[in-house]
Amino acid sequence: MSDRTSIIGGDMTEPRPTGPARPGGTLTGRYLLVLGDDLLGDDDAAARTCVQELTGLADVTSSRDAPAGAHPVLLARLGVAVAELDPERLRTARADPRLVAVEPERVQRALGTGPGVSAEYLRGFADAATFLRDRAAAGETTGAPAPAQFADTDQLTWGLQATGVDAATETGAGIGVAVLDTGLDLGHPDFAGRDIESRSFVDGQQVQDAQGHGTHCVGTACGPLAPGSGRRYGVAHEARILVGKVLGDDGSGTDAGILEGIEWAITSGAQIVSLALGADLDEVSAAYENAGRRALDAGVLIIAAAGNNAERSAGNVGFVGVPANSPSIMAVGAVDAALAIADFSAASSAVDGGQVDIAGPGVDVYSSWPMPQRNDTISGTSMATPHVSGIAALLSQRTGARGRDLWTGLTQAAQRLPLPSGDVGAGLVRAVGG
Repeated sequence: MSDRTSIIGGDMTEPRPTGPARPGGTLTGRYLLVLGDDLLGDDDAAARTCVQELTGLADVTSSRDAPAGAHPVLLARLGVAVAELDPERLRTARADPRLVAVEPERVQRALGTGPGVSAEYLRGFADAATFLRDRAAAGETTGAPAPAQFADTDQLTWGLQATGVDAATETGAGIGVAVLDTGLDLGHPDFAGRDIESRSFVDGQQVQDAQGHGTHCVGTACGPLAPGSGRRYGVAHEARILVGKVLGDDGSGTDAGILEGIEWAITSGAQIVSLALGADLDEVSAAYENAGRRALDAGVLIIAAAGNNAERSAGNVGFVGVPANSPSIMAVGAVDAALAIADFSAASSAVDGGQVDIAGPGVDVYSSWPMPQRNDTISGTSMATPHVSGIAALLSQRTGARGRDLWTGLTQAAQRLPLPSGDVGAGLVRAVGG
């Protein structure tokens, strides 16, 4: 398991990715104990006893009865416990047949667009834009059909047009969409009067978004039908919004905080959980797979960014990272306004569950941003993910589909693209038949 890193920032001339990036976090010193299903029943007795024996803790608090604001040791609904283990207890836990896995907990960090971003990094995305432009020009001179090209208008973003949101009659009403990220600008005028439930999983910090990434993602998934200024950018404009702050004001957060946010979203009635975060790790995390599987069992679909670790213009297609590479979590790739794969969008990997499942608009995406700026245009698989999450809410409202059925419905309705399935999965997510 590794850290999740989100790239966050302001305006730039060239497309720039935000969301999953290169790992740079540190270990917290704690471990994630992934419990076997036979320990998880109607009560927590067996699970608590197991964790107590392995950790030596006198009291194992469970998420089922933990006091408000407390961080439980045992996330009972996900089957994951978080605890410190000395070397001897770690060896014992790894050998215990009652556990599926023992994984180190890591810190997740967000990388801003300030001094920490190198000139070489930014030039990489300038090169990517040149590559896409040259490819389109080559297609025209060889007689190949010109690609579909969308653009923002005064009324709609290009992403809403490309995915058919403007033609959908559904609004997301009655569907809960949880966005787990850096929070939300709760005073943003575009969300005034909306049904919003929020909670911070970052110690000492409120839900209020100091970064912008979370506000942007909430805006794409659930922004208003008629913003007070500018074009429409949100998909499910009447959905119930659940905001879980799992990345702090410095852009960092722990695996335990993210998992706790997932469990909170499930127990709070969300049907969709949107994770625009990830890590460049080409192996499956048992903790996140447990979370994804148990969410599906509860009728909840987790949708996650595939990752931004590719540089296709340089021949590097990257790979889907954690947690999107979990078999039970839907992985989202990014396309641009010509419906070409984004230069940074990760390709499928060979691990079980490492395939890209679907794609969404992820280049030059306009959405909400903390006041006073109000709006911003940024890029990344993090921007594609809330498009899919919002459209999942529309489909769930239309059909009543939940969990696995909702996953199937999204892929069946996707618009097939003339691109490898390893890059875009079933194709471009669509709010109406593609």
